[in-house]
Amino acid sequence: MTLSRTTRDHDEIRRWAEARGAVPAEVKGTERGGEAGIIRFEFPNAPNHNDSKLGKISWEDFFEKFDSNNLELVYQEKTAEGQQSNFNKLVHPTEEEHSSRASKTHSPSRGKSESRKHKAA
Repeated sequence: MTLSRTTRDHDEIRRWAEARGAVPAEVKGTERGGEAGIIRFEFPNAPNHNDSKLGKISWEDFFEKFDSNNLELVYQEKTAEGQQSNFNKLVHPTEEEHSSRASKTHSPSRGKSESRKHKAA
């Protein structure tokens, strides 16, 4: 069984991505008014790593968009076979989860990791 985690912690996200050689990217043509567009990670050995529709952006721009859209990263450390996993997904938390987090006293984007474990299909 492979477990997924969910976090909003910038340091945890950056550590995970950089350990895999991933860089922050945006889908070109989705940016508006100088803001980064749809964000994702670009992996060096992925089939789409030279996709002309992806443009590298700074970590600062990535996290600004991440926070302004109230996103979370769902990710896996290892595959079911024990190999390093690149599985990730940027998601919006459910309304119930967002409400309970909004009542916490620390900033969710810069605070301690709020990792939750999920079973992967």
